[in-house]
Amino acid sequence: MIDATTKEEVLIEALPYIQTYEGKTFVIKYGGAAMTDEHLKQMFAKDVTILRKIGINIVIVHGGGKETTEIAGKLGLETRFIHGHRFTDGEMMKVILMVLAGKINKEITNLINTNGGNAVGLCGVDNNLLRAKKLMNDAADLGLVGEVTSVNTAFINLLLKEGTMPVISPIGVGPDGELYNINADLAAGSIASALKAEKLVYLSDIEGILVNRRRVSSLTHTEAQEYIQNGAIFGGMIPKVQSAFDTLSAGVNKVHIIDGRVKHSLLLEIFTDEGIGTQMVHEEAKQKTLPSNGVPK
Repeated sequence: MIDATTKEEVLIEALPYIQTYEGKTFVIKYGGAAMTDEHLKQMFAKDVTILRKIGINIVIVHGGGKETTEIAGKLGLETRFIHGHRFTDGEMMKVILMVLAGKINKEITNLINTNGGNAVGLCGVDNNLLRAKKLMNDAADLGLVGEVTSVNTAFINLLLKEGTMPVISPIGVGPDGELYNINADLAAGSIASALKAEKLVYLSDIEGILVNRRRVSSLTHTEAQEYIQNGAIFGGMIPKVQSAFDTLSAGVNKVHIIDGRVKHSLLLEIFTDEGIGTQMVHEEAKQKTLPSNGVPK
């Protein structure tokens, strides 16, 4: 049971963040356990509703690869991954459209609305939200896997102006109307960059960026490059970190990687001084917030 004094301290700590972020736009990439655990799904819906109610514009981009694989298997379709991308032919694209833009998208939208939010479910086809082209890979043909070429920011901003939360499936449309499967992390980054969002938040199943088994709460590009070179950041985390800094370079203020398995992780990261994940920041921002000992927390 939290006593009255503790509650007061929590609210006082949150107040300057609420004032700072009112009217700003956050893009949230929703995935991992937070999308599959029933309790965490409810927490996510409540958290984004709270953020919207206090005046923050919320755009949600969701994945759903695990469920897509399960449904494809039941339909007798083989799932193959090439360099981290799902090989997508015409039949697999039908499954992706059905599962992501249909089932999962509407479940998320309904859950947010049931918890008092005001969400609308979309995919990149709607009003040419995500224009795309075939993703070219020198090593292999990925099929109907695409990359975002443009984002209909006017459409998104119109929805945000009306207090609506867009919930977006990462499916793009090509110049001739062809559909493309787009990696949800990359789609979220493209949308955040196009909107010049205040924050891009990746909900994941990891604590954040770990260096020598300790979570780094704040990270600059220079520090990240040093950690990559000495092997402290390795494997699949390298492209995620590099993508985050590409997004910062495109005009986003901060990128966060947080553990979606933690109850109310979104609120804890955004409205507390310590946070619970890793935020990737511009060099000048880190200089302003560096602790007195000069070492990231």
